[in-house]
Amino acid sequence: MTRKVFLHIGLPKTGTTYLQKALWLNKAVLGEAGLLLPGRHQRRHLLSSLDILEDPTLEKRPGDTESPWDDLVAESLAWPGDVLITHEFFGSASSEQARRAVAAFADAEVHLVLTARAMLDLGISRWQEWVRNGGRRPIDRYPPRKRYDPADEWGWGSFDLADVLTRWGSVVPHGHIHVLPMSPGVSDPTELLKRLLTVVGYAHVVVEMPEQKANTALGIVETELLRRINPLLTDFSSPADRGTWIRGFLAGPQIMATTGEKFRPDTETIAELTARGERALAILRTGEYDVVGDLALLEPSDVSQRRHPSEVSDAEQLDSAVRVIAALMVQVRTLTRQRNALRKEMEASGSRVSVARFARGVASKVRKDSPT
Repeated sequence: MTRKVFLHIGLPKTGTTYLQKALWLNKAVLGEAGLLLPGRHQRRHLLSSLDILEDPTLEKRPGDTESPWDDLVAESLAWPGDVLITHEFFGSASSEQARRAVAAFADAEVHLVLTARAMLDLGISRWQEWVRNGGRRPIDRYPPRKRYDPADEWGWGSFDLADVLTRWGSVVPHGHIHVLPMSPGVSDPTELLKRLLTVVGYAHVVVEMPEQKANTALGIVETELLRRINPLLTDFSSPADRGTWIRGFLAGPQIMATTGEKFRPDTETIAELTARGERALAILRTGEYDVVGDLALLEPSDVSQRRHPSEVSDAEQLDSAVRVIAALMVQVRTLTRQRNALRKEMEASGSRVSVARFARGVASKVRKDSPT
């Protein structure tokens, strides 16, 4: 019988990519110690989160989308030890959807793990990430939809810590909700992983740490440039297209080199993000939740000296656009040479060149080279 089930439900942009990469890299050794990451591969947790959220786009996603959550649950219930399921989309779940997720493990002790960061900082980061995934609105008009919808991966419900705690806290005992504060550039990802493993009871396991990629967040100029390009990319409508070609390729460091200049929203947006952050801090200060780390990391930082995206000049964007065009030319030449070399190799061997195979290879290379 499964003993404990840990649901790591976000928040997004809080080191989740690194944590998930590390956990799946060590799936075998963690399993030997008694902790199961169910599913054939990491993507099953993404699909399972969409299943719980009743996301209408689930059936359009690549892979087996018949019953991903039920498949994960069945494997978990057959496991004699502990279970860890991790994806940041789970955080958006409504109270009823959270109740369904927890009820699937009626005979186990269910815990939540939440990695969190300061709401003001997170709100800025979320807008930038939205633009990198095709978003078009200015920073002060984010999120794009104000009404709560569990299936809206960019809405308030996906990253407002107070809302997430309120919804999931109506189902899971507060003492079983573990909040891990972090701050990019301050919190060491390996230390965050160790805290997570301590929470789930496997800090004693010797794990391999994945490579840490350099921070490639877009600066203020590149973000505004990309936001102006996005309306022209009308055919890049699927999550796979946006993730692979806009976020992974165009907004990747090989094409859109970043200045790294940070930015701020307007005064009204700062006030709203700060108020939402204070609400979360007030909830956590009650002592009802298990805060694992320094709560001060969730305090808002001073962003008053940063520029607002509206202050970026056309000349700055033109300079960035010229560099992007030059980088695209280099990439087109490189990929064309690779295609021609493959064609010659296959013609010499009497085989036919598969355009589909070459395209899959290019997409795979883009995903491999893109920042996490």
